[in-house]
Amino acid sequence: MTKPKLLIQLDGDKQASVFDAVVGVDAEIGHLLQYHSVQAEQVRDLVHGAMFTRGPQDLHNTAVFIGGANVAHGESLLQAAVSCFFGPMRVSVMLDANGANTTAAAAVLAAARHVDLSRSEALVLAATGPVGQRAVRLLARAGCKVRVASRSADRAAATCEQVLASVAGAVLTPLATSNTEETSAALEGTNLVIAAGAAGIELLSAATRAACSSLRVAIDLNAVPPLGIGGVEVTDKAVEHDGVICYGAIGVGGTKMKVHKAAIKKLFSANDLVLDAEEIYEIGRQLEAAS
Repeated sequence: MTKPKLLIQLDGDKQASVFDAVVGVDAEIGHLLQYHSVQAEQVRDLVHGAMFTRGPQDLHNTAVFIGGANVAHGESLLQAAVSCFFGPMRVSVMLDANGANTTAAAAVLAAARHVDLSRSEALVLAATGPVGQRAVRLLARAGCKVRVASRSADRAAATCEQVLASVAGAVLTPLATSNTEETSAALEGTNLVIAAGAAGIELLSAATRAACSSLRVAIDLNAVPPLGIGGVEVTDKAVEHDGVICYGAIGVGGTKMKVHKAAIKKLFSANDLVLDAEEIYEIGRQLEAAS
């Protein structure tokens, strides 16, 4: 008898994410078990409970999803989960704390529809945040030259070091963009900009965006006014403004949701998958190729 698909949701927040639960259910899992306020030291017992209740031949029907608002905490939960596995005793696991992986993947997929990433130079604003860091990683792995921008030059440099540790040969330039002049200079000569900042903070004005003659694609991942890129509407999806193809957060959101659901389904194709930013991006790339 085939075992039902069981998704175990590990969330560091006081309440496990309803959003992640709904997406999991919509991805046609059989059962959902939610755990909240999960700490790294609790992961082993939770994962062992998943591993040792089904034989190796049935473990592909059990998977772990790691969410929560704190991405760094989610990463620690992922490391704790992977360290529990041995031999055939393992289950597939996916990290998407705060939607960072699926959002970054969707943004880079949107950009790739309009420019050849391997021949592009991109500016990522708020690149030191969880979504920004992953966008930098994905762009760099695609061969894109990336300007890594933050209000703090030191934080931008630290992010470059982190990405270089996982993407050998990445061409990264750390930049401080704490005022309009610095942002304008950082944008000059790029053909792609992704704004991955906090809600309600404009990182790039409409005037600065319009003044950049080399810019071809602008993607804003902030859905709360004022938006991250001036003149871009939250619902924009490949809408042209001032000669630039623009995406707003909701415009990217449709792809993010498709990738999220597809990644959940992918978890149940084997019992040894670890889905982080690169693996989730590849799932999205395959979806784009098939559409």
